[in-house]
Amino acid sequence: MKTSTNASAIATAILGACATLGWSAQAQAADYPSQSITMIVPYTAGGGTDTAGRIISRAMGEIIGQSIVIENKSGASGSIGAGFVAHAAPDGYTVLYDASAFAINPALRKLPYDIRKDFIPVSQTVSSPNVLVTAKDSPFSSVNDFIRAARAKPGFYTFASYGPGSLAQMAGEQLKKDEDIDIIHVPYKGGAPALVDVMGGQVQVYFANAASGIPYITSNQLKALAVTSQARMPELPDVPTMEEAGIKGFQLLEWHGFFLPKGTPQGIVDKLQATVQAALARPDVRSALGKLGVSAVGSSSRDFAVFVDAEANRWEDVVKANHIGM
Repeated sequence: MKTSTNASAIATAILGACATLGWSAQAQAADYPSQSITMIVPYTAGGGTDTAGRIISRAMGEIIGQSIVIENKSGASGSIGAGFVAHAAPDGYTVLYDASAFAINPALRKLPYDIRKDFIPVSQTVSSPNVLVTAKDSPFSSVNDFIRAARAKPGFYTFASYGPGSLAQMAGEQLKKDEDIDIIHVPYKGGAPALVDVMGGQVQVYFANAASGIPYITSNQLKALAVTSQARMPELPDVPTMEEAGIKGFQLLEWHGFFLPKGTPQGIVDKLQATVQAALARPDVRSALGKLGVSAVGSSSRDFAVFVDAEANRWEDVVKANHIGM
C-alpha cells in the first residue's frame, strides 16, 4: 500500500512538473520577444549573406518592436558561428542566419554539432542561381563546348570557387559527377579574385553567384554559358539554363535562412517564422534584396527543414562520389 502511495505521489509530481514546464514555455512564447535578439551571421561583414541578413533583420526589428543585433562570427565555412548557436540557450534570443554552406559542411568536415538534431530550421529567406561563366575570349560558347574539351583532355581544365566547401565548388563537383569529367578545382579566398582570374583566362570556368557575376556579364567582361535555376533569369534572358544546355536535372541555388537551437518552444519558432515572412512580404525589402541579385522566399519551418535535409543528402552524395577531402 505504501509503495502504491509513493508511486502515485511520484506520478502526480511528474505530471505537475510537466504542466509547469508547459505553462512556462507557453508564457515564454507569449511574451516573445521582450528584449533584443542576437543574430549570428557566420561570415564576414559586408559579404552577400551579411548584407541580405541586415536588410531582412532591420525590417523584422521594426515589425516586432525590438532591435536585432548582428554579430559576425566567421570561420571554417560558417561552422564556428553555427556551433555557437547550436549551444546557445533555446529561448529565441540567439538565432543563426546561415547560407548554403550550412548543408555542405557536414559532408566535408567533422562538426561540433549535428545540423539535423541541434537546430530548428525557421524559414528560408532568399535564393539565387549561379551563373557558369568563362572569359569573354574563351573558345567555349556553350556548356557542351566545355564538356567536350574536358573529355578530350582529362585533368587539364580548371574551375574556380570562392573557397573550399563553397557552393561554387559544389556546383563544379556536381558537373564533374553528372558528366563524368575530370576537371580541377582551384579555390580562392573570395569571389573577387576568382572572377579576376577567370576573366584573365588563368581558370577556365566559374559558377559565380548572380549578384557578383551579372555586372561583368552585362559589361561584356565575362561570357555566360548557363544559369543554374529552373527558369532563365530575367536579367539574362538570352542565357540558357543548365537543363536547356543539355545537363539534365542540374538545378542549384544559393540560399539563406534562419535557424534556432533545438529545444526552442514551438510558439517562439512560429512567431519568428511569421516575422520573417512579414518582413519578406514588404515591397521595400524585396526591392533591396532584388538589387543584390537574390529573390525573397519566406518558407515555412516545416518546408525549410525538408529542403535543408535534401540539400545535405545531395552534397553527401557528391562528396562521396568525387572522393572530396578537406
